[in-house]
Amino acid sequence: MDQVLMFSTVLLPIVSSLVQLVKKTFPLPKNIIPMISFIVGIVIGAISYPFTSMELVLRLWAGGLAGLSATGLFEIVNKREGMTKESK
Repeated sequence: MDQVLMFSTVLLPIVSSLVQLVKKTFPLPKNIIPMISFIVGIVIGAISYPFTSMELVLRLWAGGLAGLSATGLFEIVNKREGMTKESK
């Protein structure tokens, strides 16, 4: 479990940055951002194979935790109404 938590800490800034990129690029409803963050975390955890010797399941857990943590960092203080990007 210690490996999963340490690896999710390493993945957190990467996942957070990618979620912010998605939020700034596409007009999405804010209430689906946690799901997108979770999915991005799992994908990043899965493709991090060359950087760790952990099993796939543990990398997926770490990615999922990093995705949920990334959502918490940015969305906990914001309201969940409207879109991520204003349409012109």
